[in-house]
Amino acid sequence: MKIKKIWFSDDYIYGVDESGKEYRQSLLWYPNLNGASDEERNSYKFGHDGIHWRNLDEDVSFESFEYEDAEPTPIQRFFLTHRDIDLDALSKCTGIDVATINKYINGFLRPTEIHSSKIISFINDYELSASQVTIACEDCAEYKSK
Repeated sequence: MKIKKIWFSDDYIYGVDESGKEYRQSLLWYPNLNGASDEERNSYKFGHDGIHWRNLDEDVSFESFEYEDAEPTPIQRFFLTHRDIDLDALSKCTGIDVATINKYINGFLRPTEIHSSKIISFINDYELSASQVTIACEDCAEYKSK
């Protein structure tokens, strides 16, 4: 499959392949594109395997348009929009190792019901303020600010 045309709308990148099939992906997967201006987004080149934005240092593979998880899960969405979260603190509070958490965020693994519950509890304990991100976890003896 090869994407022949792309465009952007709201929080998505859209593509059409050579057969005319339309695809979309959330821009949350691509932080450099998500924060880019229209001019920056329109400065791309099609390559053999995907699309490249040299000035943004961002690549989107043609294959990624076919992924089942084009839209982040609620847990993924939270972490993709709060990139400043201290994953070490999350790991200490939940007992889930950082490598596994990263696999959940990037969609390489789906969290078990128990892990989902622990992560959601942690997220609910977050307090966001204008000056800092404070991480508080009821199950964790530590209280850590970033």
